[in-house]
Amino acid sequence: MLDLLVVGGGPVGLATALYAARSGLAVGVVEPRAQPVDKACGEGLMPGAIAALDDLGIAPQGRPFLGIRYTDGVHEATADFRGAPGLGVRRTTLQASLAAAVTARGIPVHPRSVQRLEQDGHGVCAAGLRARYLAAADGLHSPVRRLVGLAGRPSGRPRFGLRRHFAVEPWSDYVEVHWARDREAYVTPVDDNCVGVALLTGRREPYDVQLAHFPALRARLPAVGASPVRGAGPLRQRTTARVAGRVLLVGDAAGYVDALTGEGIAVGVASARALVDAVVSDDAASYERTWKSASRNYRWLTQLLLGARHQSAVAQLIVPAAQRLPRVFDAAVHQLAH
Repeated sequence: MLDLLVVGGGPVGLATALYAARSGLAVGVVEPRAQPVDKACGEGLMPGAIAALDDLGIAPQGRPFLGIRYTDGVHEATADFRGAPGLGVRRTTLQASLAAAVTARGIPVHPRSVQRLEQDGHGVCAAGLRARYLAAADGLHSPVRRLVGLAGRPSGRPRFGLRRHFAVEPWSDYVEVHWARDREAYVTPVDDNCVGVALLTGRREPYDVQLAHFPALRARLPAVGASPVRGAGPLRQRTTARVAGRVLLVGDAAGYVDALTGEGIAVGVASARALVDAVVSDDAASYERTWKSASRNYRWLTQLLLGARHQSAVAQLIVPAAQRLPRVFDAAVHQLAH
């Protein structure tokens, strides 16, 4: 019997498996998709995420960025990271690096999906495997979360993410966040000849239609994208708890507010470590507390910013306020960076 079965082979799932193996646990991964798994995301790793990946021996290739820049076409605010830079990394590059590390550690990855699971006081059975604990890292719309009854009711206005790459030399050493009336565009340099442009929006419109709302940005980009458009959402996902018996939720499966602050990987990897600590100590209940601690800053700052974004009069003041209050903006970015 395994000590831990990880359901989901995305970055957080693979990080969970690596932490488990490093702690001496017998671990396996269930992931039906072929590697590397792609996903619509901003592709910017904050310094804290880079440090956590480095601790696991993961050093993906990418392009460094110095901080975060907000712009609405009139106002602009820039905050540098106080220590190490961030890193723009193609999602498939990050995924391949983690998958290679999992293979090198001899962690088995089973090409299966979880349709049902059973658990008792000693373990969990899923996808034909049995383990003392199961880590559900199966994403935003986690089937495992639903199977164990931890899915909360949707709330708030739905938001969606769309991402495409453009073959152009990055014009900035920052992740640029372009603000429009009811959507944002995140521009991340991912290598010396490519930027990723992720749109966060409440509108169900084609990518090119939405990109047209950022005319200054659109003018910098080639007419044709270098990759297909990928989408994700609704982004807001509520959970009633992170633990159901011997099943523990991690990453996006554990609940998600929004991609506004770009902390998904950093919070997910920190949560993965906390989950493994709970399994090692045979104290699943402790994970709920440590997850809340690891994700507190992300949840607080993201909910605050999202609340402002949903009030049109307030939303128009976000970038001007960041420009007029550079120390406040710098402090917020510093919190997100770690």
